[in-house]
Amino acid sequence: MVRFLTCVAVVLGLAACQGEDEPPLSLATQNVNDTRIAKTLFGAVPEASQQEPQVFGGYSRGCQAGGVQLAETGPTWQAMRLSRNRNWAQPITIDYIQDLSRFAATLPGWEGLYVGDMSQPRGGPMLTGHVSHQNGLDVDIWMLPPDRLDLTVQERETLSSISMRRQSGAFTNSSWTPEHEAVLRAAASDPRTSRIFVFPGAKVAMCNSATGDRSWLSKIRPWWGHHYHFHVRLNCPEGERGCTPQTPPPPGDGCAEAQGWVDRILNPPPPDPDATPAPPRGELTMADLPGQCLAVLNSE
Repeated sequence: MVRFLTCVAVVLGLAACQGEDEPPLSLATQNVNDTRIAKTLFGAVPEASQQEPQVFGGYSRGCQAGGVQLAETGPTWQAMRLSRNRNWAQPITIDYIQDLSRFAATLPGWEGLYVGDMSQPRGGPMLTGHVSHQNGLDVDIWMLPPDRLDLTVQERETLSSISMRRQSGAFTNSSWTPEHEAVLRAAASDPRTSRIFVFPGAKVAMCNSATGDRSWLSKIRPWWGHHYHFHVRLNCPEGERGCTPQTPPPPGDGCAEAQGWVDRILNPPPPDPDATPAPPRGELTMADLPGQCLAVLNSE
């Protein structure tokens, strides 16, 4: 007997519903002509697929099968903004968060970590906010040091993180502490980490204070925003052939590059009158995602 898919697929009008007795669609062609807006479909699914954990595609154009939900509260962490339903990721990401939070809990004034957005249950583009966070390997960590881990659901919706930047991100402010650097150093030193995005002034501050082994600094990458949280991106899990890795950071500690960011913040170059504005980013459709993402979306 053909097993029908979940009501979610029916409600969304997914075109390629298939039962367990039907032949699988070709992963290379199953959504090549599918022009439906991907964020509308992925943003409406409340649960992960009942598949083996697997990553498909890249961080900004992908999805995840068999996502795992980070527990709302753990011994050394709390997931924030639960109403967004973005505390889902691959098992490697869940393990990473738990490990990093245990380290953070050893620091003065830190009970662990407040964990921000990860991915949607099945990854994919989000209805609002992030361009990345699509394949279960990204996580935002709040800069606010947790002083308690018994926040109510309502408190997690209303409590805000704190900014670490001064002068538009050229420098850190008085809220920045050695413990922030320690957390970032531990996060970047983990071999599972591909890179970490943080505002330029924080990278320069760490470049100026780091002693001993400085290899971890190469993974700390300056980027706009990222002063209320830092964004960890993990490497593709070993053996995941469907995962699209990001190009490794350039050789060296990257400190000169970060200083260049700061210099341009403090002394912005004059506008180029001949510059052509970038075309607006279009909405990702299902045809833009790896073929396997339609199977993920349709799975129970």
